[in-house]
Amino acid sequence: MLHQLSAQDAQFLYIQTPENLTHIMAVYVYDPSVSGGKTVRFKDIIEHIRGRLHISPVFKRRLYRLPFDIDHPYWVEDEHFDIEAHISHSRLPEPADWRQFCIHAARHFSKPMDMNRPLWDMYVVEGLDRIEGYGKGSYAILTRVHHAAIDGTAATYFFTALSDMDTKGTPMIDVPASDWDYGDMPTPADVMNRALSSNLTSPVKMANALLKLTPTLVDAARKNIAGEGEGGGLDVPETRFNGAVSPHKMFDAITFDLEELKAIRTKVEGATINDVVLTICGGALRKYLMKHKELPDETLVAVAPVNARKRDGANEDSGNKITAMTVKLWTNIAGPLERLEAIRRTTKETKAAKSGLSARIMTDLTQHIPGATMAGVAKILTSERFAPKMCNVFISNIPGPQTPMYMNGAKLIHQYAMAPLGNGMGLFIATPSYNGTMSFAITTDRNIMPDIVFFRECIQKAFEELRNAKVKTVTAAAKKPAKKSAKSSDRVKSSK
Repeated sequence: MLHQLSAQDAQFLYIQTPENLTHIMAVYVYDPSVSGGKTVRFKDIIEHIRGRLHISPVFKRRLYRLPFDIDHPYWVEDEHFDIEAHISHSRLPEPADWRQFCIHAARHFSKPMDMNRPLWDMYVVEGLDRIEGYGKGSYAILTRVHHAAIDGTAATYFFTALSDMDTKGTPMIDVPASDWDYGDMPTPADVMNRALSSNLTSPVKMANALLKLTPTLVDAARKNIAGEGEGGGLDVPETRFNGAVSPHKMFDAITFDLEELKAIRTKVEGATINDVVLTICGGALRKYLMKHKELPDETLVAVAPVNARKRDGANEDSGNKITAMTVKLWTNIAGPLERLEAIRRTTKETKAAKSGLSARIMTDLTQHIPGATMAGVAKILTSERFAPKMCNVFISNIPGPQTPMYMNGAKLIHQYAMAPLGNGMGLFIATPSYNGTMSFAITTDRNIMPDIVFFRECIQKAFEELRNAKVKTVTAAAKKPAKKSAKSSDRVKSSK
């Protein structure tokens, strides 16, 4: 059977450049001392993964890309698949502390994947014993999967299915053994017929999609012109995060107790965990930019990916089923609870009005653009000169399992995530939750944020301020933030 990539999957290939790699990476830290202290050998990990190859077709299929990208690529079975070619290991170099681990993870993430093999690999990092809170024999598994093959929600299912629910090796998800149809090699006739059909029917499909979207587009334009809703249109201020990115990425992370985040949520009626996450990120960005005397008068804007799968369809197939919404972070509001209240109103209004429109419209329309056209446009839009300024930061919040997970008898004690950057989008904050905790994992560029440790401290302080903030009665007049911002004394002018 032929398996052709969808337009949304293929766009992650088209936008990839040496500076803008489009794979994602899960960082899983295991501590065998918590569950008995049995030594886990590298070959144990290989054999464990070998025993779970049936959970997803991602493991054994590779890309078949067409000349000049005349149509979207195909997935085909890798006839030379060798699991040991996808799993490697090393030991954390001196001084073997948390900072060195972050550097080690970032360097691995910054390396291009081998696009001629199945688009995944695992890198086992041993020698994490000296990191505070990690037991003897602790190690990490850095798992990269290309975004063309998987999205965040599917990745959560993928990683969970690799894990056990106990030290005995009972799978977290009982996936029955299956002979996946990895995809047949297309014949020249198949390729030409499909490419011809795609290019001929695309204008008709595009027109139909535009007709369906026209009422929404007109309504959004009317609201923006009239300045209706919170703050009218979403003007994105210029910040250091909107610069060009280099091949050198950086990583850091901090973890909070999920119950504390839930308690914060109750301080503002109707607020969600996601609202709390956005508020903490907004507070951290405010602190960071104030320190550098770069805080704009206007609020920073985030793009938050949204799962478009059915509630019970996390593994309905691999690939991508995502859309996005844009949301103001209200970084021009000094008070943490006032910022949470403003974000709660904004996200509620955004969902009700189906805002964040541009990202979703592009998702709907790109599926009707021919491969060659999309590839050409992608090269322009990802260039340093023409990259669009859609937002100041990406913030992704994907819930994970809330029970302990194991592998080879070792307990998973922390999980983090790294995500792609791009020109004009130099900061990504991923907030996966697991077993009663939530981690704020930072992916950025060395030139954009050389002081990533300070930004991690800003996240810590923003969390503490929100946790310690006292609830007070807010008048109706005070509930709606001013158009300009809060007091001028709470702002720092942008540096040129």
